[in-house]
Amino acid sequence: RIISDGHSSPEGFWYDQEINELVFLLKGSAVIEYYEGEKINLNPGDYIKIDAHQKHRVAATGKNEKTIWLAVHY
Repeated sequence: RIISDGHSSPEGFWYDQEINELVFLLKGSAVIEYYEGEKINLNPGDYIKIDAHQKHRVAATGKNEKTIWLAVHY
């Protein structure tokens, strides 16, 4: 479980993970940005699968309430 409060990844930083990740957004809002430029808006109940070595970053999380994520790495 991850709790964010208006956080984002540092400018120019990209996650490049060795394993797949399944991310569920439980509360709040977030924007995931892929290295290729695509941005995914997440709201409560949304989820995404991020393949191993798919470069991505957290572009933004909600500023008005905490964002709660559940991340499963496999």
